[in-house]
Amino acid sequence: MRAQHPRILVVDDEAVIIKFVRANLEAEGWQTLTAMDGYTALQVIERELPDLVILDIMMPNIDGLEVLRQLREWSQIPVIMLSVRGEEGYKVKCLNLGADDYVTKPFGAEELIARVRAVLRRNETATFVSRRALFTSGDFQINFGNKQVTVAGNDVRLTPTEYNLLQELVLNAGKVLSHDHLLRRIWGPEYGQEREYLHVFIGRLRAKLEPDPAKPTYIITVPGIGYRFKHIS
Repeated sequence: MRAQHPRILVVDDEAVIIKFVRANLEAEGWQTLTAMDGYTALQVIERELPDLVILDIMMPNIDGLEVLRQLREWSQIPVIMLSVRGEEGYKVKCLNLGADDYVTKPFGAEELIARVRAVLRRNETATFVSRRALFTSGDFQINFGNKQVTVAGNDVRLTPTEYNLLQELVLNAGKVLSHDHLLRRIWGPEYGQEREYLHVFIGRLRAKLEPDPAKPTYIITVPGIGYRFKHIS
């Protein structure tokens, strides 16, 4: 039986960072696990199946990027990356590998807690289910009841954030949803300027759903505004 409170794994090779993060997470009532290298992190994840991983990039033996790559081969557990590098291109690289969020060091307790809350919120079971149990557009189908997505009859594996973004687009099929709307609706009110997040996750959805991601059939870009989901009879 799973713990009542979310369990969060903190992975960093600096003891002072682990101590700081752990103290602030536990002050919020969250249970905390720790690891100081990538190899141990993978073992803990497989054994404990935490609700969230906070993962530093620069570590000995196996770095955070490799941990993320290996994790995404079998699990969709949410991951927040930590790094001293704040360049947009580096953030995009992490997001493309499957990270859910990215926090640049040094960071304050309030910023980290806000990001953790947002990721946990996105990962919670959705309480809203469309009155239409099934939505079909061409070869695409989504079952809102069990969160099953198929294309041409083949199951499509999505992370919680990918699914929530897709659901928002599908529930508003035909409507243009702005960048700001999607960021705040899916990532949370703390977000609004992180358009690179939206660009990356739309790209990830297209790669999984579209016959030709370069010429999307379902998720259409509306330049300068946002995106819309196209309904195909």
